[in-house]
Amino acid sequence: MKVLFWYCDHFAWTPAIKTLEDVPDQLAQSREKVVVAFIHVEPADIEAKSSARTKLVKNAKWLARKWDVKKILLHSFTHLAEEKADPVPSKKLLDNVEERLRTAGYEADQTAYGYFNDLVIQAKGHPLARIFKSF
Repeated sequence: MKVLFWYCDHFAWTPAIKTLEDVPDQLAQSREKVVVAFIHVEPADIEAKSSARTKLVKNAKWLARKWDVKKILLHSFTHLAEEKADPVPSKKLLDNVEERLRTAGYEADQTAYGYFNDLVIQAKGHPLARIFKSF
């Protein structure tokens, strides 16, 4: 798994191009003061013994604590590595991570899955505003 974390004062997305036929139609949304995780799920991350989802949860919570926020947004972003996992198990992994974050008391959500999204990103020029992790 590859993850590019952003702390954003403002993050907005508008579904632009549907890439998966079976996903529901989505509307534009935005969040304020949010940790956004751009997540590239790799085939090995889907395996039951993989620790990638646990590391994703821990790192997202750590960064949210650093910025003193409770909002974490998961964004599927299959552009950080060459190998990518299939869409259905990738979505299940993201759903699981979202649920684990919610159980831990965070306002977790996902951007429109199965779409190329138009993005608006307003992020601080700070070392903790952009962090890359490879699990």
